[in-house]
Amino acid sequence: MVKAGVRAVLMALLIAMPALFLSGSSADTTQMIALLSLVAALLTFVEYIGEYPSIIEFRDAPPFNRMRFVALFATVLVLTLICRGDTHPTALSQALESLGTAVGDLLDFPYSPVRLMVLVATDDMSARQVDLIRTHAGLSYLISLVTMAAFVVMVRLLNWPIRNGAFNFWVNLPLFDPTVGADILYRLKRDGHVNIALGFLLPFLIPAVMKLASAMIDPISLTDPQTLIWTMSAWAFLPASLIMRGVALMRIADLIEEKRRRAYAQADLQAV
Repeated sequence: MVKAGVRAVLMALLIAMPALFLSGSSADTTQMIALLSLVAALLTFVEYIGEYPSIIEFRDAPPFNRMRFVALFATVLVLTLICRGDTHPTALSQALESLGTAVGDLLDFPYSPVRLMVLVATDDMSARQVDLIRTHAGLSYLISLVTMAAFVVMVRLLNWPIRNGAFNFWVNLPLFDPTVGADILYRLKRDGHVNIALGFLLPFLIPAVMKLASAMIDPISLTDPQTLIWTMSAWAFLPASLIMRGVALMRIADLIEEKRRRAYAQADLQAV
């Protein structure tokens, strides 16, 4: 219960963080954010307090979900501190903005995801607002790349997810029915490849879709700090999360295939 409560509080803090740190939110916005935080905390508590899983994957295969949460939390926190530095400058906010500016300039090359996100800026934005988009995009993308690299290292070198014990397929993949459809190995590898491909393409597709949508409907205003923070966080986190899920599914498929080979080899020996 204590662990589930801590997770619920952290989830609520994640959602409420930009509104808590930044000024200028209206009363309606504050109430909506408070409601969303409460709902997210409640869902997280119910999911982790229960003995059986419902929707969260890899619940008992740490640190998969922990790495994703830490990456998203760090992204939102860093971007929020940079935005807060416009009204309440501190040494930390200035250092983070300097780091983000350097990373953004480094990753802002032709046809890069950061360049495509910068091109989403409208003509009425000031140079400062465009620089903030580049800074936020560079930092959020860097955090996602570091998270993905750390997870791949954990899978390859630290023998995730069986380092700390057996892997329970049903608990960790509650929405995946192994008895329906084609062979489970084919389905796991197919889903893994789809997740990795989609995660690779999304950083390029999302800016294009936003730019296309701005010509038909009212565009999302990236001049608002909270909108900028959540847009950049989602743009970087969703692809990284999909790639990590794809790598995890491929790893599970490899484990099942290896277990099958051992079982077939043992059956052949017994037959002889």
